[in-house]
Parts: sequence; C-alpha cells; structure tokens
Amino acid sequence: MTLPSAPRPPAWRILIVGGGIASLALALALRHGAGEAVEVTIADPAPETAAGGGRAYALSMASVAMLDVLGIWRTLEPGAQRIAGMRITDSRLADAVRPDYLHFGGRLDEPLGYLLEAAPIATALSDACAAAGVTCLRSPAGSMRTEGAGIVVELGGDEHRAALLVAADGARSRLREAAGLRWIGERYPQMGLVATIAHERDHGGIAVQHFLPAGPFAILPLAGPGRALPHRSSIVWTERADRARELLGAPDEAVAQALAERFGPDLGTIERETPLAGFPLGVGLARSFVAERMALLGDAAHLVHPLAGQGLNLGLGDAAALAERIVDAVRLGLDPGGPDVLAAYQRDRRLDAVAMATLTDGLNRLFSNDSLALRALRDLGLGLVDRSPAKRLFAAHAAGTTARAPRLMRGEAL
Repeated sequence: MTLPSAPRPPAWRILIVGGGIASLALALALRHGAGEAVEVTIADPAPETAAGGGRAYALSMASVAMLDVLGIWRTLEPGAQRIAGMRITDSRLADAVRPDYLHFGGRLDEPLGYLLEAAPIATALSDACAAAGVTCLRSPAGSMRTEGAGIVVELGGDEHRAALLVAADGARSRLREAAGLRWIGERYPQMGLVATIAHERDHGGIAVQHFLPAGPFAILPLAGPGRALPHRSSIVWTERADRARELLGAPDEAVAQALAERFGPDLGTIERETPLAGFPLGVGLARSFVAERMALLGDAAHLVHPLAGQGLNLGLGDAAALAERIVDAVRLGLDPGGPDVLAAYQRDRRLDAVAMATLTDGLNRLFSNDSLALRALRDLGLGLVDRSPAKRLFAAHAAGTTARAPRLMRGEAL
C-alpha cells in the first residue's frame, strides 16, 4: 500500500521591480537554487533588453564565476574580451607624453576580467529566465503596502502580493522613497558619455584610464572588429556637465576632434561607431538597504562613479548575496521576506557598497582638477601604490575574490 504524498506547500512569491542585469541574475539564481519553491516575477515597463546605447561593462572574475554557475557564461564568452591589463595615467590633454603611473596585469591563466556589451548579457539572462519559468511583466509599479505576512504592490492597475519585494528601480528609486528609506548622496557637476569606437591598431586587451582635469576617460577593449577598422573599444568619458551637453549636440567633426585629443596616437585612426549617449553622475547610499518586506538591489541601494567599472559587479554581488539568503531560508522552511533574512542581506552587502562608494568618490575628487600641487602628490602616491602590497589587495577586492564573497561569486551553486 502506497501512502499519498504530502501536498506541496505553496511557493513563496518574490516580486522584483526593475528589469536590469542584476535583477535578471537574481531571478535566475532564485529559480536555480530554490526551484518550484519560489515563484519569481520581474516587473519593468522598459527592461534592459529593450535598451540600446552601446554601453559595455567590465565583469570581474567573481561576476564571471556567477554567470558560469547560472549557465550563461558559455553563451557569452565567445563575444567577451579578456582584460589582459590596465594602464592608469594622469595628464592634461595638451601633454605630449602620458606616462603610466599604475599598471595592473592579469595572470597568464586568468585575466583581470572580461569586457562585454550590455545587450548580449541582458539578452542571455532574459532568455534563461524565461526558460526557468520567471514571469516578466511590462508594468510600472504603483502603490504598495505591507499586509500580514506579505507586501501588496500595484502593477499596471492590478494588485500583486508577495513575500518579498525587491526594489531594483534605479538610483532614483520610487519604491525606496515610498518605503521612507533615506538617500544620502549628491550629483556631480559631471556627466558620463559612452560610445563604441573602432580603431586601426590592436588594443591587446589592455584597458586604459586617462585621468584628465575634467574627469577620467576610459578606453575599454572590446572583442571583434569594427565596421570599417579592425578593432573596437568602448569609451566611458567623464566630462563637465555643460561641456558634455555641448558634445551631445555637436557636429560629428567636433566630436571626432575631441575624441582624437583624448585617444592620442596609440590606437591609430579612430572612428565612432555609435552615437554618444549621456547620463548623469553622482554618488549615493541608502541609509538602509532593507525595509519591512523589501530589499534594495543595485543602484537603488548604492550609486558609484563608473571610473572603477564596479557598478554592475556591485549589483551582481547584491543579487548573489540576496539569492543565497532567500534560498537558504526557503530550504529551512523560513519566510524569505522575514526580518532575519533581510538583516543578514544588509550585513552581507553594506560594507562593500560603502567602501566602493567612498573609494570612487575620493578618486574622482582627487583627480578631477588641475591643481599642480595635488597632481604631484597623487602621481607620487600612484607610483608608491604600484610598488606596494596595497595594489594586490585593491585588485583582489575589485575582482570580488575576497573571502566574504557570496557563494555564487566563488563559483559555488546554491
């Protein structure tokens, strides 16, 4: 005689508002780790897979390990560019020579990371989420309220109840504001400009960061040839806000001249392949990353300057840590939106976010000026760092290979 099997308990519902890369990674990690025990919904009227702009991201080796565990790195790797090294210079536009003050090099068997355009990452994650049973709604979030052992959110005129709401709706998060979570930060008098540039000479997998008085100018190597020239790179160009707005509306010839001044002769002839796209820059942290039945993720929790290329890696770290806490709770029969789970997530992530925000803010302020005295001091400091153990510690932190990293970022399945 066979006994009837016990009915399966109802799935815990996790609602993620915001369809960026970190949100998609969280959703996929939850379905991989908890399976049918969680029901995951992503709501965003304009998910990242629908966005363009030619933005590229530097993926740390920890982020690559996470994407590998989630089963999508094999799809992405053929189009990814290994970062063999990084050069950092401090100069003015008119300087004939831009000496390297700091250089990071990867090991022969492992690069510093990989560079990849945003669209293929978002598309691969979106496809994997669909295959894993994640529900995606193109709906904006409206009002929300906690109710019993859950939270109720209005999406496109309908009410949706969940055990946990993940607010991943960006630095100007409406959900964070509605929850009364204070934001501490400021807008920089700078804008970021991004574009894809084709060039004549091989970049050799070397990323370059030129610190200029108006802000850093990063040249990030991409895989594959350009349309008219044999190599490609992505730029992240920090510029004074008024000058950036001028450039966004300037004739092609003026933009080409400004780019040539910043690239210098190293990569030979250059040609812009995508229009300049601009975005505001700032620094900020939520006073708390959690509220009742709610967790902040990515830029909704922390905003950092792009000069270190760590914004997406921070967001993926959030996703890895939150997924780990939720999956562990569900396996123990605990409420994944309960206060203990949320408090643990905040402990996991706050220190890293504060450290990266402080570091990038300090570097931007130190280098974005034309003071001769500061320039002499910072160049001396860079030279000392280049020869000190601090360089290895910084590289390990940027790579995400510290002992505190979440399991997914150590290449371990949940």
